[in-house]
Amino acid sequence: MSIFNTSEVEISTFFLTGIPGMEHAHIWVSIPMCLMYLIAILGNCTILFFIETETSLHEPMYYFLSMLAFSDLGLSISSLPTMLRIFLFNVTRISPGACFAQEFFIHGFSAMESSVLLIMSIDRFIAIYNPLRYTSILTSARVMKVGLAFAVKSILLVFPFPFILKRLKFCKKSLLCHSYCLHQDVMKLACSDNRVNIIYGLLVALMAMLDLVCISVSYVLILKIVLSIASHKGCLKVLNTCISHICAVLIFYVPIVTLAIIHHFAKSVSPLIRVVIADTFLLVPPLMNPVVYSVKSQQIRSLILTKLCGKPG
Repeated sequence: MSIFNTSEVEISTFFLTGIPGMEHAHIWVSIPMCLMYLIAILGNCTILFFIETETSLHEPMYYFLSMLAFSDLGLSISSLPTMLRIFLFNVTRISPGACFAQEFFIHGFSAMESSVLLIMSIDRFIAIYNPLRYTSILTSARVMKVGLAFAVKSILLVFPFPFILKRLKFCKKSLLCHSYCLHQDVMKLACSDNRVNIIYGLLVALMAMLDLVCISVSYVLILKIVLSIASHKGCLKVLNTCISHICAVLIFYVPIVTLAIIHHFAKSVSPLIRVVIADTFLLVPPLMNPVVYSVKSQQIRSLILTKLCGKPG
């Protein structure tokens, strides 16, 4: 216990949090959690497999969907080890090195997903605004370049995180607020000056919010185009092409925005609510995105039914 209370001794282990007040039920929580991870990984791998192997899906929209599936897969695999260790084996210890590596991958794949959602909103805008030139504007080569550029941007954006955390000294507190490592969570435990971390963390958060603002602007422009369409049937047809993406945006951003609001404006909220929302942020998007796109995309739905059930959709 002295290691937590002595400022001269630097701690060598962090402790993650399961579900506060429900430690006795962690084994039961692990069952649906394992199922969610399994479905998320299988679902995203299925999406990637079909887009890779089926030439009929070699279109810009599906290339962007494969990028979304890849980032979802990365998000699931990044959080899987610590989440299952806590809920299956009640092991909450994690070394600083492993913690810094995990937060790099979680923030990296989150930034990548945010970027992909932005690209997909621009893709929908181009498809609706100028459908005749859609394929000439978004060629396969251009899609690959855009995807690679945004992936590199996401990696470079979070690349400093482990290094600016490594320079901090941790000597008093070691209990993290979530079941996985986040930059803002770890830096609060430091007993040395963490102003650089605060400023850079704010910059990264603002970049994510900028993505959301740009997505919102895209949909305002799309809505403007839709409202100019005379027929009610035409409006619905155009909007229907955006439903899957709108769902993906809401699934990804609602938990993030809710958690940010709670952290800044509702600090008295129960830790249980914070943990549940934080876990939702990592569990739900990778789980729901393949389901939403499989249901809404007739081509993917037909392929899944044909391959798995032996009948056309």
